[in-house]
Amino acid sequence: MSFTRIDFDVCCEWGKEGIEKLSPSCDTVVIVDVLSFSTCVEIALSKGAVVYPYQFKDESAKSYAQSLAAELAVPRGSTAGFSLSPRSLMAIPENTKLVLPSPNGSTLALSTNGVPTFAGCLRNARAVAQAVQSIGKRVCVIPAGEQWSDGTLRVAAEDLIGAGAIVHYLNGRKSPEAELAAACFERAQSSLLEFLYNCTSGKELIDRGFESDVSLACQLNESACVPVLKDGAFVEIGFT
Repeated sequence: MSFTRIDFDVCCEWGKEGIEKLSPSCDTVVIVDVLSFSTCVEIALSKGAVVYPYQFKDESAKSYAQSLAAELAVPRGSTAGFSLSPRSLMAIPENTKLVLPSPNGSTLALSTNGVPTFAGCLRNARAVAQAVQSIGKRVCVIPAGEQWSDGTLRVAAEDLIGAGAIVHYLNGRKSPEAELAAACFERAQSSLLEFLYNCTSGKELIDRGFESDVSLACQLNESACVPVLKDGAFVEIGFT
């Protein structure tokens, strides 16, 4: 069975395997990790920072950050420093360089094999859709998902809705998976806060004291920031 999907302009598949199957036939890849990484990248870049994705729980992250004269993200919930908590990045200073490891979005961003790679979320869905289609017709949207305790992919409602938001604003012939993602977004659009508060990932974050992170992630088209991966870092390319 072929997964190149060259008969569609817009495709949507999950995680690393989705990237491996789809990216060779796509002009751009959009990584969607709503309840942390993609939203963190959008907020940091909108404040004028630069974000370097890195493998999660890799002991070399500290030396990598030092080599860039960059800050290394601290564990979520730490009282000092920047982390995978979007709220922690709301006051990040302009020109900060931040190394931001994560198990899902960051790891996926490093797996796209040179295909132009964007970070998309609900906050910048329309802007990202406009940007990627100015580069090429064929778009691969990748909801990151979460992980079960054994490391296998857990389908995440927030990433399906976020991917669907981007697909919703894209033109062209859409794969059935992309159409389904868009339909999920359209169903949830009028009550995004309720959906994200009650999905598994949202409830987990709220229980850990990160309700404000979920609220920030729900803000549809709040931003025109378009993060693109260039020379190992997500930077703002200025599309509006």
